[in-house]
Amino acid sequence: MGDDDVLPQPAAGEPLLVCEGLRYAYLERFSALEDVSVEVRSGEKVALLGANGCGKSTLLKILDGLLFADAGTYRAFGELVTEDNLEDEQFSMGFRSRLGFIFQNSDAQVFSPTVREEIAFGPLQLGWPRRKIERRISDVLEMLEITELADRAPFQLSGGEKKRVAIASVLVMNPDVLLFDEPTAALDPRTQAWLVELILELNRAGKTIVMATHDLDILDVVADRCVVFSEDHRVATEGPPAAVLADRRLLLDVNLIHDHTHVHRLGSAEEPHEHEHDARHHLSSHA
Repeated sequence: MGDDDVLPQPAAGEPLLVCEGLRYAYLERFSALEDVSVEVRSGEKVALLGANGCGKSTLLKILDGLLFADAGTYRAFGELVTEDNLEDEQFSMGFRSRLGFIFQNSDAQVFSPTVREEIAFGPLQLGWPRRKIERRISDVLEMLEITELADRAPFQLSGGEKKRVAIASVLVMNPDVLLFDEPTAALDPRTQAWLVELILELNRAGKTIVMATHDLDILDVVADRCVVFSEDHRVATEGPPAAVLADRRLLLDVNLIHDHTHVHRLGSAEEPHEHEHDARHHLSSHA
């Protein structure tokens, strides 16, 4: 993307997203987060790890300003994020342009008549000039190798193609932080390998990555640090992937493996399931 369009990059290691003591309950009855404190620093790849229903997707939605905690505070880029603050147009535009959320289910994210219109939707909402939007669309279509899909209807696409379009609709904004909810779920192996490599490329290009997952097979590749959630919606521990994967008791306690899971040695870490990553498909870095 053009250098004139790139926001100043945060300094490496600078705190970008800071959550303190978050509590959230759906319908004020069903607990999703209990006293959760998490910090994400610039340039990190952070995995939110835990069993289904532990609260990691809820935390992503709070980070993206789609939900608001019942208690605790959330600061993004040094500013307090609240429902009232996001009603301020200037604050909202700045916040929305710096975070991008890729949903687990692409059908929940992709809704426009054509792929081109889907990618244009966000920039149009922010009032960008048409020429700038068209240039960005061209860049991101080329980057994700979906130029030939530009005039297709999203509902006609395969699951992997929809995932690329959903990612394109976020990358067109060139955000500082990318939030992924179970990014490899329901994807075929080739598309999974492509997506893992894309995440690495984006991180090398300076993007901060936060990913909710329970996929241990990709953890050592896609994360520098793991925040592990227990099934009582609290942070059980955090640390590097090697330490988390080596702690069989922890993985059992948080319901990420079961007693009969075979654990083998991968480098310095113990990791369930034999797995080899195919990261040969290399995208050019346009982000």
